[in-house]
Amino acid sequence: MFTDKKNTNQVLERNIIAKNTSITGDVKSDGDFRIDGSVEGTIITNGRVIIGAEGFVKGDVQCSNADIEGTFSGKLVVSELLSLKGSANINGEVFINKLSVEPGATFNATCEMKSGVKELKNNGGQKEEKTA
Repeated sequence: MFTDKKNTNQVLERNIIAKNTSITGDVKSDGDFRIDGSVEGTIITNGRVIIGAEGFVKGDVQCSNADIEGTFSGKLVVSELLSLKGSANINGEVFINKLSVEPGATFNATCEMKSGVKELKNNGGQKEEKTA
């Protein structure tokens, strides 16, 4: 009567870097990351990156979504939503699509937001003049 169809293309992997764990180097995965320890290097994933309250990341991160409670320093590229919790501390360069910031978060970064906003074309704000 009921069929249970599962999408086999969906990645359900979660990588956890535990408290008191330190990693130096580059990491690439299709799954999500939860970081409660420290990472110095590059993280590239198609999934979500979660930096816990005691987590620390220094380097480059490329992901689809990110939730940050801890400390990040470096270049952060998020193709969808960056969510900063109240205890987040961000320094560096940030390239995002959407941004959510809770009160109390520290955001000391250059930020470039690329979303569905359409640019208005009006000749650079100049009035068009007609000549005979």
